[in-house]
Amino acid sequence: MQEITSLGQFFNAASTQYQVYDLGRRVQHIDALAFDQIEQQHCPYPYPIQGHAQFAIVFWNSSAQHYIWFLKIPLDERGLLSGAATQQFLHMVAEAFGSNPNAELSEQQQERLANHPFSFKPSQTKQAIFNALVRQQLAIETSSQYPLAVSYLALEIPLDEWPKLGMQGLADICVRHQDPYHQQLILNGLQRAPLEVNIALCQCLEHLSLDNALLQVIWNKLQANTNQAQYFLQALASSVPLSSEAVVALNSHPGLNQSLLISIAARNWRILKQDHLLNIYLEALATQEQHFFNQIFADIVAIPELRSVCLAALRDPKRSVTLSAAIGGLFQATTS
Repeated sequence: MQEITSLGQFFNAASTQYQVYDLGRRVQHIDALAFDQIEQQHCPYPYPIQGHAQFAIVFWNSSAQHYIWFLKIPLDERGLLSGAATQQFLHMVAEAFGSNPNAELSEQQQERLANHPFSFKPSQTKQAIFNALVRQQLAIETSSQYPLAVSYLALEIPLDEWPKLGMQGLADICVRHQDPYHQQLILNGLQRAPLEVNIALCQCLEHLSLDNALLQVIWNKLQANTNQAQYFLQALASSVPLSSEAVVALNSHPGLNQSLLISIAARNWRILKQDHLLNIYLEALATQEQHFFNQIFADIVAIPELRSVCLAALRDPKRSVTLSAAIGGLFQATTS
């Protein structure tokens, strides 16, 4: 077998089709050409989280049997995939497949590839939305939990029977939100089901690009449920204007607590490209404990789209005394 230097090269050599999904911040598809640029270290990984790239690769060959790898690869100081880690994983792939990349994938091979230092287990919600997206995009039948979720959101069974629902069934419905029937099911859930169902739906919707009808209902729910605002805020992640409006409102009342600050960094981070919102965010972050400030700032400054604005904010002469002190503590921690 020729020397393999990237996952894309391996799959192409094996005549295997594949798709890549980021599972670090929001579950989202990564284009094959973009992933090739990432693998060739021509650009940083776009959605880093805690110094790593967390992504899933689903692949299949002529037998139409689908396989999934969940990979967590460290990033270097430039945000590029670690070449050493990638090569180590590729070496394990080559060992598992031997000299024939076109060989059928046996259970033993899959087991060997599943037990390696670069594997990780996504959260239940991320795995559910990932599975739902893959099933939809590859025209695979929905999960066994889908019919019950449809019956519940169609108001055919009592609303207090929500504990019987599975996250996978709700995810199967949410990924079909552009279909009018499924969108109405989601609206039924948001407008009539208990808060627990609202939260579960939001945890699915935060990974999807929503239209105005859903976004407006979620915005209204956020205003009416400020105690659970982080879930509704995260579900607005696909809308920078509404996310921005929500953060400004929440900052005024009841204030940006740790849960909301984490939510913004994890899901709504695109709003921080705006200077005034980054300032609001950093000023609120500076009121938290120093170690929390350091951790969250390190997380957002690693996002390629935010790096320049975050570094510029460190030099802003208009920052408050509180933020200046927090930045001083950050510098002290990084140089000690």
